[in-house]
Amino acid sequence: MPSPSSSTLKGVLERIIFLNEENHYTIAEFRADESDGKVTIVGALPGVQCGETLELTGEWTRHAQHGDQFRIVTFTSSLPSSVYGIRKYLGSGLVPGIGKVYANKIVDAFGTDTFRVLSEESGRLRTVPGIGKVRAAAIKRAWDDQRAFRELYIFLQTYGVSPGQCVKLINQYGADARRVLTTEPYKVAREIDGIGFKTADRIAINLGFANDAAPRLDAGLLFALETLQEEGHTAIREADLRDYAAGLLETTVDRVERRIEALIGARDLVRQAMPSPHGGVPLPGSALIQLPVNDRAEQRIAGVVVRLQKVGSGLPPIKIDAAVEWAEKKAGFAFAEHQRTALKHALGHKLSILTGGPGTGKTSIIRALVDILKAKKVRLHLAAPTGRAAQRLAETTGGFASTIHRLLKFDPAKGGFQANEHQPLATDFLVVDEASMLDTRLAAALLSAVPSRAHLLLVGDTDQLPSVGAGNVLKDLIATDRVPVTRLDVIFRQKGQSGIVTTAHAINAGDPSLPPAVREVADAQAWSDLTFVVAESAEDCVRKTLELCTAYVPQHYAWFHPVNDVQILAPMHKGAAGVGNLNAQLQAALNPGSPGQRQAAVRGPAGEFRAGDKVIQLRNNYDKNLFNGDIGRIVAVDAEAGTLQADFDGTPQTFDRGDLGDLALAYAISIHKSQGSEYPVVIVPLLKAHFMMLQRNLLYTAITRGKKKVFIVGEPAAYAMAVRNSEAKTRITHLREKVAALHTGAAPA
Repeated sequence: MPSPSSSTLKGVLERIIFLNEENHYTIAEFRADESDGKVTIVGALPGVQCGETLELTGEWTRHAQHGDQFRIVTFTSSLPSSVYGIRKYLGSGLVPGIGKVYANKIVDAFGTDTFRVLSEESGRLRTVPGIGKVRAAAIKRAWDDQRAFRELYIFLQTYGVSPGQCVKLINQYGADARRVLTTEPYKVAREIDGIGFKTADRIAINLGFANDAAPRLDAGLLFALETLQEEGHTAIREADLRDYAAGLLETTVDRVERRIEALIGARDLVRQAMPSPHGGVPLPGSALIQLPVNDRAEQRIAGVVVRLQKVGSGLPPIKIDAAVEWAEKKAGFAFAEHQRTALKHALGHKLSILTGGPGTGKTSIIRALVDILKAKKVRLHLAAPTGRAAQRLAETTGGFASTIHRLLKFDPAKGGFQANEHQPLATDFLVVDEASMLDTRLAAALLSAVPSRAHLLLVGDTDQLPSVGAGNVLKDLIATDRVPVTRLDVIFRQKGQSGIVTTAHAINAGDPSLPPAVREVADAQAWSDLTFVVAESAEDCVRKTLELCTAYVPQHYAWFHPVNDVQILAPMHKGAAGVGNLNAQLQAALNPGSPGQRQAAVRGPAGEFRAGDKVIQLRNNYDKNLFNGDIGRIVAVDAEAGTLQADFDGTPQTFDRGDLGDLALAYAISIHKSQGSEYPVVIVPLLKAHFMMLQRNLLYTAITRGKKKVFIVGEPAAYAMAVRNSEAKTRITHLREKVAALHTGAAPA
């Protein structure tokens, strides 16, 4: 086998074995100049035909069934210059009207001059036996179309556009792609997924766009806001936006200020005036700037808050005190005072919030509420942001629960929800669990679909990580002082003896005291539900994490499956104890395949997938009804076709090569990805090298994902660092102010 390091091949494309029309993933035979035989090449080859001369960069790999393969990273192509290559090229079916027979006739007639004749002297085609006026004209049209297509690909790659991005541009703009890219490069950044501002900016600069051109400054400002949005903000101080954009664009502040004003005038940005904290005239630059989509979403949420509180309840008459007593008898124990208050708020107010940490009785109250509403035959809906959270909600309440996307009936064709303010949900009471995960846009869609006479209860733990998307909806609504809020802070679970619960609350209280610790995995007490395993280094951390998964858990807890029931939650993706390396190590340990045989596999952008692997969906796919964070198991792999089948909670799903970018191994996932889920056994690697991510709410979230057992593997100093770091980045939003503005003159809820 050739060297696995980066290599270069030059030669002729002989035969295309497989081609994915969507992403142009190709398996082909290639005759390299330095080789007597043919080699197999795999990768994206858009716009390329048999007979072309290619220069490939990439690496050699070995396929279990098909042997050595060259995996393409980049390529350049040129039209064939030899008679052999020209015959191959024309006979490939590239040009309608020219098959192998006519390709041979044309090349026999014109030899190496064939391409010039087709381009400049197509009338000479009529001298070829069997080609008349009509066929000659059709060949000329087809040749010109193909040449334009090919030139476009070459042009795009000249400016640093990857093959995959070329495909997206062609699919979006067709033959107009070149014009759009050369005249409106920043439009491409807005409209093409995967081509961001930086790529478009590089192309624009190469094309000669001025550094201070208005389209560039406008695109940079929008990119700056979108970047801040990815960090969770729905708004940014005008002065901060101005300075950030000026640095990003390497231009002057005054030029940026002028473009901000222009974009506000064009309604591409929204300015929100903010009052001075000490009264008087607001300070220059203190206003908040928002993208219109975030402004509209917050306006919708604020409007629903007011609407629900102004319209009367649609519930049947309920004697609330008697209902609470009845629920206590049914539960078999007396509720604490705050628990009773939560029930009374939910039944007596159209909109209320229940918050508290693990073991404080949130689930008991939701179950009691469900019992009361069922007894009153109220139309009740239960929902949560993720499939696993919805499943857990259903199991603990005995009711039916769905994800928010399923509840609202997302329509992929229209790109929106079927349930909305014009077609509200057919419900009288909606309970939303894990509400801390609600980002601004999803919350806006959900709240808008709540009927005016219905009740809404939001349940969540504000100490967990905030939503992945922009916003901080649950905290913002609590901070408005316009919504009844019940905070549960007394631990009830297992009478306060749960190590998971007590440790979680200690973390939340800022107590850096180390939980029960051992130096070797074998010394861990099987009866304990939370154990700290000391690791001396990153390598030691990885070794002990693997030992827990492969030996300790199967030996001491035979009822837990080491793949299905054990979840590693890592603070970071990179590093020895990061998600990437842990997945590679765990895949090798837990799914190695048959001894002496390489298991059939397909490779996606995130790595290699085998039958039996645990995988996670990385983004919402409404066609498959799969959502970001859903976890499944691969049940079958077709290495030759490059497809796999995976089971997600009993639903089989097929993934072709174009879908593989949506999947990653899930033996280990990030703590952020675990939000809304619980796992029987959780293992958390924790090192000082993770210092960028060591925050109290991150560790708290990881600990509270464990249902039965939690193992923290790492350095005691890292644990203390995380607990002491309560300075989670504050998200800038404008929701509180919008709610307050709509409530002006109204009494607090």
